[in-house]
Amino acid sequence: MRIITFFLVGLIVHVIFFISIFDIYFTSPLVHGMTPQTMSLAPPASRLVLVVADGLRADSLFTLHSNGSSRAPYLRTIIKESGTWGVSHTRVPTESRPGHVALIAGFYEDVSAVAKGWKENPVEFDSVFNESRHTWCWGSPDILPMFAKGATGDHVYTYTYPAEEEDFASTDASRLDSWVFAQVKSFFQSAKSNSSLRASLHEDKNVFFLHLLGIDTNGHAHRPMSQEYLENIGLVDNGLSEMVSLVEDFFGYDGKTAYVFTSDHGMTNWGSHGAGHPSETLTPLVVWGAGVNSAQTVTEPQPYEDGYLQGAKHMHHADIAPLMASLIGVPIPVNSVGVLPLPYLNNSDLFKAESMYTNAIQVLEQFKMKMAQKKETTLSFLFTPYQLLTESKQAEFIHKARILIQLGKYEDISLCQSLISHSLEGLVYYHTYDRFFLGCSVVLGFVGWTSYVALVILKTHASLNRRPSILKLCMCVTAVITLFLFIQRSPATYYIYCLLPVPVWYSVLKDISLIYSITCKPSTDKYWAHNNLYTVYKVMNSMNLLTLMTRNLCCPQVVSFFYRTMLTVGLAVLSLWPFLSGVFGIAKYRSLSWFFSCLFLALFPLMPVVGRDDICFLSACAGLLTLFTSVCYLWSSQRQTPLLILCQNQQMLHVAMCAYVPSLTHSSLQQKQGLPLFNQIISWATLASSMLVPLVSSTRIFHRLLSILLSLTATYLLLSTGSEALFPPVLSWLMFVWINIEQEAMLAQGLSGRQELSSIDFSANIDIAKIRQLKLDDIRRSYFFVFFIITAFFGTGNIASINSFDPASVYCFLTVFNPFIMGGLMMWKVIIPFIIVMCTFETIQVHFFFLVQDYGSWLDIGTSISHYVIVMSMTIFLMLLSVVTHILTSQRLIMWKRPKSHFS
Repeated sequence: MRIITFFLVGLIVHVIFFISIFDIYFTSPLVHGMTPQTMSLAPPASRLVLVVADGLRADSLFTLHSNGSSRAPYLRTIIKESGTWGVSHTRVPTESRPGHVALIAGFYEDVSAVAKGWKENPVEFDSVFNESRHTWCWGSPDILPMFAKGATGDHVYTYTYPAEEEDFASTDASRLDSWVFAQVKSFFQSAKSNSSLRASLHEDKNVFFLHLLGIDTNGHAHRPMSQEYLENIGLVDNGLSEMVSLVEDFFGYDGKTAYVFTSDHGMTNWGSHGAGHPSETLTPLVVWGAGVNSAQTVTEPQPYEDGYLQGAKHMHHADIAPLMASLIGVPIPVNSVGVLPLPYLNNSDLFKAESMYTNAIQVLEQFKMKMAQKKETTLSFLFTPYQLLTESKQAEFIHKARILIQLGKYEDISLCQSLISHSLEGLVYYHTYDRFFLGCSVVLGFVGWTSYVALVILKTHASLNRRPSILKLCMCVTAVITLFLFIQRSPATYYIYCLLPVPVWYSVLKDISLIYSITCKPSTDKYWAHNNLYTVYKVMNSMNLLTLMTRNLCCPQVVSFFYRTMLTVGLAVLSLWPFLSGVFGIAKYRSLSWFFSCLFLALFPLMPVVGRDDICFLSACAGLLTLFTSVCYLWSSQRQTPLLILCQNQQMLHVAMCAYVPSLTHSSLQQKQGLPLFNQIISWATLASSMLVPLVSSTRIFHRLLSILLSLTATYLLLSTGSEALFPPVLSWLMFVWINIEQEAMLAQGLSGRQELSSIDFSANIDIAKIRQLKLDDIRRSYFFVFFIITAFFGTGNIASINSFDPASVYCFLTVFNPFIMGGLMMWKVIIPFIIVMCTFETIQVHFFFLVQDYGSWLDIGTSISHYVIVMSMTIFLMLLSVVTHILTSQRLIMWKRPKSHFS
C-alpha cells in the first residue's frame, strides 16, 4: 500500500505540474467590458465581401508561369489596375480556426480553443460580423458556426454543406468551392423576388463571407504543387470574377462595395500546416473596391529575394479586421490587437487620422481594462504599473493626438501608432504579470518533489535518529499563503500551485537529519562500506563532479529539445559503451550489434521532421525489418508450444499485411477511387487488437515482448507516411540488444550465474519486501532509459507532425475530416515508441531481480514502478541542474570576455 500511495502522489504532483503549463503560458488574452469605439465620419463602403481561400499559399497565387501568365488572371488584373495587394503574416498555430479568428476578430487565439475542436467558442469575443448590421456566410461547417454563436442578436446567417463532404479522398474537392459560388448566385437571384431580403441587402454595414475549403482539401490530399491544387486556384479565380459581376449588377454598380480576398494560412510542400514555416505563415491579400487605394508601381528596390514579394505590402493577419471595420464604418472589434494599415485606404487625411485615433483608443481601452483587473487583484504596495503607459501618460497621449487632429496636422499620426504600440506591449505585460510568481512556485514544488524522491532512496541506507518538529512552521506558512491569495482574489489554481510546495518541503525537511547522516557519517562505518554506497553518495555530494556529470550527460538531452541532431551525437556516444565498459571482451557479437543498432537509430534525427516519401518501399522495408527482429526474438525464446508458434506466426503475417495496406490505400487515393472499405476494416481491427492481443499472450519475457512489438508495429505502419515507418523496428532491435547486453554487463560484475532470459516470467511472484540495493549502474540505466524516451519522442519528428497536421497519416483509417479522431490517432502514433522503451525497461528490472535474487542484502525500496518514478525524478532533477549550470557557466564565460575597463 505504501508503494501504491507513493506512486499515486507522484502521479498527482506531475499532473499538477503539467496543468500549470497551460495556466502560466496558455491563458486566454481576452478581456471584457470595453466600449466599442465609433467614428463620426462616413465610411467609403456600404458593404464588404470577404473571400477566404483556405490553405492558399502566397507564392501559389502571386508567382507567374514561365511565359508570364497567371493561374489567377482576374486577381492579377485587380492587382495591376484597381486594387492594393500584399502579404499577410499569420502566427502559429497556422490552423483554420485561429486564422479566421485573427482575420475577423483581430486577435490571436490561445491554445485552449483546441479543446473545443475549433468549432465552439471557449471564450466569447467580438468580431466584425458581430458589429455589422447583417452578415451572410457560406462555407464549411467547421468555421461558420463559431461566428454565428459568438454574435449578439440574430443577424449572422450561415449556409453550410454537410460535414461528410470534407473528404480528403474525394474525387474532386474543388466542388466545395463550386457549391459556395452556386449558393451565392442562388442567394442574390432569390433576393430579386424577395422584397424584405432585398431591403436588408441594400442597408449599410453589411458583410458577405465566402469560405472556400477546396484548395486546402486538395493541398492535403495531393500537395500544393499538384495539378489539382493549382487548378482549384483557377476555379476560385473564375468563380470570384463571376461573383463580383453578380454583386455589382445587383447593387447597380453604385461603387459602394469593398472586396477583401485572403487566406487563413498557407501549406507546406508536403501538404500540411500548423507550424511556422514561411510557406505556412505567408498568405496573399488582395483588396479592391470602395475606399481602397488603386494599384501603384513601386520604383524603389525591395529587400526580398522572392519575385512575387516585389512591391508587396506586408502586414499582420490581425490587421485585416480593423481594415474591414474602417471600410464599412463599424466599430473595430473590442478584442482586436490589429493596427489599421493606412496604405490600403483611399480617403482623406482626416479620415485616416480619425480612423487611426479610433484604433488607438480601442486598443488603449483593452490595456486600461487589463490594468484595472490586475490592479484589483494585487495588493497596492505590490502592484507595479507598466511604466511606459501610466495613467498620466495615457492622458498626455490622448490629449496630444486630439490637438494634432484638430489643428489639421494629420502627418503626425505616428503619435497614435506609438500609443497602439505601447498599449500592445502593456497588454502583454499585464497578461504575463503573474508568470514569474507562478513559475517560481511550480519550480519550488518540483525541486521539493525531486528532493523528496532522492530522500526516499537515501532513507533506505541511513537510519533517522531525530526528526525536527517543523509542522507548526509549515502550518503557519500555509496560512500566510492562503491569506495572501485570498486577499488578492486569486483563481483556485493559484492555491494549488502555491500551496503544493508546502507539504512537499515538509516531507523533505522533517528528514533533514538524513542529509547530515550522509554528509557527515565516517567512512569507517562497516554498513556503508559493505554496500559501497558511502563512496557513491560522497562523490555525488561533490559539487564539481555533479556539475561535470550533469553537463556531460544531461546537457545533450536538454539541447536535443531544440536541436534534434544532438540525439545523433548522443546515440553515437552510447554506441561506444560496450567497448569502454569491458563488456566487449565477454560479448563481442552483442556489443557489435549494440554499436551498429545505435548508429542506425542515430540516422533518424537527421531526417526531416515531416514529409512524405515512397511509402510503398519504406513500408516493405519496415515490415521485413520487423519480421527479422521477430525471428531474433523467437530464436532467443525456448519452450515454445505449438499454440504459441501459431499465434506469433499469425501476428507476423498480420504485420506483413499492414505493411502492404498503406501503399494500397495511397494508390487508391491517387487514382481518386476513395478509401477501400477492406483497408479501413483492417486498419480499425488492427488498432483494436493492438491493445488486446498482448494481454492474452504468454507472459514469458520474449513471448510477451514480441507480441507487444508486432501489435504496435502493425498499427504504426498504418499511420506512417515516410521514413518513420522504419523507426519502431530499429528501436525494437536496439531494445532487444539492450536487454541481452545488460545481462552480460551484470555477469561481468561478478553477480550470480547466468539464467536464460527465455525462462524468466513477467508473472512471477516477486516478493516486494525483497528489493535490491541501488548501485552505481542504476544511474547509467536510468540515463539510458530517459535518453531512449527522448529519442522515442523526437527521433522521427512525430511531435512536429501533430503540430503541422498532415491528414495523410490517418488515411488508412478515415478520410473525412474529424479533428478529435485524427488527433487521437496521431497521439497514439507518438505513444507507441514510448511503450516499446517502457516495456524494455520493465524487462530489465524483472531480469535483474531474478539474476541477483541470491546476492547481497535486501532493503525495502519498492517495486519496479516506484523505481521508475524515482529514477525519472532524479534524472529530471539532474537535467534541471544541467540547465542552471550551463547558464551560470555561460555567464561566467561572458564576464571573462568583458574588457577590463568595465570593471574599473
